Amino acid sequence: MRPIWIVDDDHSIRWVLQKAVSREGIPCEIFSSANEVLDRLDIECPQVLVSDIRMPGQSGLDLLNVVREKYPDLPVIIMTAYSDLDSAVAAFQGGAFEYLPKPFDVQKAVELIMRAVRESESEGFVEEQAAEAPEILGQAPAMQEVFRAIGRLSQSNVTVLITGESGAGKELVARALHRHSPRATQPFIALNTAAIPKDLLESELFGHERGSFTGAQTQRRGRFEQAEGGTLFLDEIGDMPAELQTRLLRVLSDGHFYRVGGQQPIKANVRVIAATHQNLEAHVRQGLFREDLFHRLNVIRLRLPSLKERREDIPLLSKHFLTQSARELGVETKRLSETALSVLTAFPFPGNVRQLENICRWITVMAPAQSVEARDLPPEVKEAVDPSMLGAPEAGHSLSAADLIAPIADPVTERAASSLYAHSPAAAATAAPNAASPLSTVASSSSYATRHGGSGDSIGMPFNSDLGQHSVPGAVKQVDWSELLTAEAAKALAKGADNIMDEFAAKFETTMIQAALKATHGKRIEAAQRLGIGRNTITRKIQDLGIDLPD
Repeated sequence: MRPIWIVDDDHSIRWVLQKAVSREGIPCEIFSSANEVLDRLDIECPQVLVSDIRMPGQSGLDLLNVVREKYPDLPVIIMTAYSDLDSAVAAFQGGAFEYLPKPFDVQKAVELIMRAVRESESEGFVEEQAAEAPEILGQAPAMQEVFRAIGRLSQSNVTVLITGESGAGKELVARALHRHSPRATQPFIALNTAAIPKDLLESELFGHERGSFTGAQTQRRGRFEQAEGGTLFLDEIGDMPAELQTRLLRVLSDGHFYRVGGQQPIKANVRVIAATHQNLEAHVRQGLFREDLFHRLNVIRLRLPSLKERREDIPLLSKHFLTQSARELGVETKRLSETALSVLTAFPFPGNVRQLENICRWITVMAPAQSVEARDLPPEVKEAVDPSMLGAPEAGHSLSAADLIAPIADPVTERAASSLYAHSPAAAATAAPNAASPLSTVASSSSYATRHGGSGDSIGMPFNSDLGQHSVPGAVKQVDWSELLTAEAAKALAKGADNIMDEFAAKFETTMIQAALKATHGKRIEAAQRLGIGRNTITRKIQDLGIDLPD
């Protein structure tokens, strides 16, 4: 038997696969680059070639192209750590026997190689190609099966029935099937049969002649004519009325249809892709869907997994949707903390990918800081998960002024308990290296306070810029600034002062930003990152608060 060739720039992958294949009694040789394989191909051909897709020098796809020209019957298995649709598409379009995403189970990899060996020994090896849909993201095994199916259907005009829950992305799959089919240059026309009134659906599908009914002032081309030469996607096919099911069956069976009120048959050169979230077999048993139409549509069935079946894709999809929504809204992209991501991953997502996209839009608009914590997620997400997952605020969370003022038992006390923030990781992170050192006082933000109905020194909070300790004038010892904040809040409330939230917030933000700018030597972007806010946000606050930049 000819040997199996394995090419990968990762020594550990080569070694593991070589040992596993050798245990099956099959000779195996390993290579570290595509160039080594190409040199050897001039002399001999292996039984099966297993190649990584991304390597220094020529890639696995380059190698695949050469192999297909020289040895078209040689099974090639493409491995990749980048488990995206583009890789699957490129592999199948290049004629790969199979696509193996990393990390993989060694035993399953060996089984795949053995299947390729059996295939190479037969005479029926057929080249297979794949389809591409860049907007479809997924690394979960369930999505890899979808990618494979799209690839295998890329050169076919066969009718496809896509099933899956609402919001799972059935139309995206239909568009991918069209875009990588022989009809890719022709129109893709989509029609949601559940969204069109029953009386208008026939005209929408098949068009009508002038005067065929009241209001038909002109001749109209239907969706079948609009999709001529291309693909017609019929979404929610399970909601199609019974009389239209009969007409659709006639088109699929003999390839002709009539406009409403028309006398001349029109030939339909259209590939039909249908989709539904319903159980069509149950509809057939209940007499709600024609059995013969079901079998016409159910030539190839492609089931799209729900999001809860591919939870490992939630981080990838979330990042994509957050970037997309930020670009659309012209704002900076929010970042999900590990805790927030864990909560999202645990959420059941009854609305699937569409619901995740909407949640990411909500986060982009509503989350208070660039770094999104679990408590910043929409209420429906937080209510659906275990409360223990929400946890406490993580380090770096942007706290509001309300978070800084601790409950005060006695409004006239001069020394209330320290606020929550004084004991948080954020306070420790921003504390001065040498808190005991006397430092210059930050200028009060009078311009900001005046704009909000107060004076710059109406509360009188001489914070130190390093947020360490504060030297109270006339005091013998230094005290924690949070104690002073609590005391100043108590005094302001006791005096009946107005707008104290704005004034406290202005002074706090001024102190935090000046401390961050000082720590980063005036570098705004780095300071913004340290504070957990965007660079545009820090620039705006510097202007609004009238903050003096360090020299």
